[in-house]
Amino acid sequence: MTTPEAGYDHLGGCPVHPDSSVVPLSGPRFHTDPHRLYEEMRSAHGPVVAVELAGGIPAWLVIGYRELHQVTSDPELFPRDVALWNQWPNIPPDWPLLPMVGQPMPSIYFTAGAEHRRHVAMVEPALESIDPFELRSTCENLADRMIDVFCGRGEAELVAEFAEPLPVLVMAQLMGFSEREAPELAWAMKTLADGGAQAQAAYQRFVELAHGRVHQEREHPGHNMITAMIDFPEPFSNEEYGFDVQAVLAAGHLTTADWLINSLGLMLTDERFAVAFGGGRRSVDQAMNEALWEDAPNQILAGRWASRDTRLADKVIRAGDMLLLGLGAANGDPHVRAHLGEGSDLVHAGNSAHFAFSHGEYRCPFPAQQIAEIIARTGIEVLLDRLPDIDLAVPVSGLVRRPSPFLRGMASLPVNFTPVRAVGGTP
Repeated sequence: MTTPEAGYDHLGGCPVHPDSSVVPLSGPRFHTDPHRLYEEMRSAHGPVVAVELAGGIPAWLVIGYRELHQVTSDPELFPRDVALWNQWPNIPPDWPLLPMVGQPMPSIYFTAGAEHRRHVAMVEPALESIDPFELRSTCENLADRMIDVFCGRGEAELVAEFAEPLPVLVMAQLMGFSEREAPELAWAMKTLADGGAQAQAAYQRFVELAHGRVHQEREHPGHNMITAMIDFPEPFSNEEYGFDVQAVLAAGHLTTADWLINSLGLMLTDERFAVAFGGGRRSVDQAMNEALWEDAPNQILAGRWASRDTRLADKVIRAGDMLLLGLGAANGDPHVRAHLGEGSDLVHAGNSAHFAFSHGEYRCPFPAQQIAEIIARTGIEVLLDRLPDIDLAVPVSGLVRRPSPFLRGMASLPVNFTPVRAVGGTP
């Protein structure tokens, strides 16, 4: 069995070797230099790569744009049905990546076919019930409150103090959670996403919070998204509602936080977006779109499972094999980039044909995309309005990424700025 670090030299080098058929899906380059790593994978193995997860668990990583489009467009051949996985006999109950890969459960994210569409029919209207103008007002108020905490210091760490708490506070409010529960939700989702030793414990706490909220809404209905789900005409069990609440929260928290921070990081490090600091809102939109192409929060998404033996590119895929969606890698496929006008000032301006929200039947629902966009854009705009001279407090080379091949975000973003008064008047 190959260890997670197998294939690396003492400098943490590339795990991709032409004479090796399996690439360990771990190591520093997945979060320090993913674009070059995917290029090397593509050169050595083609658009579909045999990889190995922690514990020696095999999977296929799809990094070709056309191949990823094929997989996500064929839910019958490649359903999101984890029950099909042929590796279940080899998966220990405490496997740290289990919360990311998933288990058979009745939710919008882990069902297939008619059952999946049944959950979509209930969840999407609840997402659509959120008024975008009220949402923006909520985001502005919460963003101002968070900025008030550090605006007088002249320095801040924007991941922990702003980007990560903002989406979870907004989502908690939309779903009727208390502000006291929001930090617990944030801890649980971040810890399970990182796939470390506490991932299983974090997942259990996440289950308790989400399902407990559904029970409380059943007993004392409010005016929030969970109530809108419960009011759907077709009956669902409390367990189903709870798992769908988990799916919406998990999909919307870190991905939105990373979209916000990756976009802001781009504006702080790329002179093409400097106009944003002079009030140019178009630059915010351009940076956010660029981030979805170049720095997508979801780099690798688990997954799809082959319903029968088939071929994909030049690889033989067996029934029950897991396919990991290389969303970030596919965005960088040279077959696509050749048509994007490489070398122009804004390569991706106006082009939203990226895989950042996946594709096909399991694509992130449009209302959820809109919610994430409002949270991220509002957070950036309020921050720039309040702290217009914000600047990096460390060299670009000192920025550290989250240690995960699945999610691409920054571990920290320290900044400096001229101290200002809080909007409430406190110095």
